[in-house]
Amino acid sequence: MGLPFYARLLLVLTAVLAAVTVGMLAGLLARWDGARTMACIRGGSASAGAVLTLFLLVLTSLRALG
Repeated sequence: MGLPFYARLLLVLTAVLAAVTVGMLAGLLARWDGARTMACIRGGSASAGAVLTLFLLVLTSLRALG
């Protein structure tokens, strides 16, 4: 017996929101360091993807998603 659907959906949405926030902060930090715009976008997207993957892996290993 796992969590109800709405709880799992809320966990995934929270993970997505946290990943987007981390990606935006990574892009801003890269911009403040003097990187070009495309490099900032690429770095922010990569960090957001990595953080989202790690969050979902942690939630899966805790058996919160399935």
